[in-house]
Amino acid sequence: MYLIVTRAFPPELGGMQSLMWGLSKELSKNFLIKVFADYQENHKEFDGKENFSIERVGGIKFLRKIRKAQLINEYLKENKVQGIIADHWKSLELIKTNTKKYCLIHGKEINHDKGSSLNKRILKVLNNTKKIIANSEYTKKLAIEIGVNEEKIIVINPGIDPIVELEQKILNKVESLLSVKSPRLITVSRFDKRKNHEKIIMALRNLKQIYPDIVYICIGYGEEEQNIKSLVKELNLEEQVMFFKDISNDLKNALVAKSNIFVMPSVIHKKSVEGFGIAYVEASQYGIPSIGGKDGGASDAIKHGETGLICDGNDLDDIYSSINSMLENKKYLEYGKVAKDTVSKFYWSNIIEKYKKILGN
Repeated sequence: MYLIVTRAFPPELGGMQSLMWGLSKELSKNFLIKVFADYQENHKEFDGKENFSIERVGGIKFLRKIRKAQLINEYLKENKVQGIIADHWKSLELIKTNTKKYCLIHGKEINHDKGSSLNKRILKVLNNTKKIIANSEYTKKLAIEIGVNEEKIIVINPGIDPIVELEQKILNKVESLLSVKSPRLITVSRFDKRKNHEKIIMALRNLKQIYPDIVYICIGYGEEEQNIKSLVKELNLEEQVMFFKDISNDLKNALVAKSNIFVMPSVIHKKSVEGFGIAYVEASQYGIPSIGGKDGGASDAIKHGETGLICDGNDLDDIYSSINSMLENKKYLEYGKVAKDTVSKFYWSNIIEKYKKILGN
């Protein structure tokens, strides 16, 4: 039996939630799995559909962490457990056991100055694990720089499930929404500084001169939403930018499928960094190439010059020229085909074999 300890799990939405659910689901095909997850409203309906046990822990954040660790420590005394897999170093911090521990790392949560109190806490947890699973080569490099034992780190990219073919009805709906707008750029992410919507919109002002019917589709929400909308108004780009949030998964996927380029040239903002970027891979499934930023782990998800482009997200000219070079002669079609043809390496059916290998050692 393996325990999966996570702060992020469905029915709550998000990349981390999808990752931990996918991992639990795939491992449960070969191992007995029990998940300890945070309480969510409406969790009973979700939990009842799964073929593994899920124990929910409620309460305020700090007390929840203590309570969850207590429950796990008690469970370990009474049950034979082969290993514990955690979504975050904090999920392991209060668990006292000699049972093998495996910790996933993602980027920003370990990005603290070497020698700081947080860094010392991180190292105490991570260097006491059997294996550390980094989501990208970038995150592995970052972990080594902050003092993590290199021998413990293995890179396993996040997995995805193959797409379910979209119904023609939803595709037709998107076509009518977008009407004659073309070419089509899209970003699916939270609105925060790291995702760099601001510079894409600034580049759009110049792209509009060459492509008067260009449209930029933004799907998401977040603290920067109003600032982004104000910038769109200031630059007189209301006709070129479309905002969507709280939409169905099918509508989101159809908007991606009907776009030409997925654009998210992420940057490092304060300590926040894009460790991988599962959204690039999700776009690839629909034959949509991506433009990512050189800061972070996007280069694990995007093969520069083959499935998309990596640019300097801090350089407006580089963002503009990357988008323009893909639009010229419809280069995005070539990149999109390669992206779709090679995306299967990220399927859970392939990714889970790497987890099974490390759990077997």
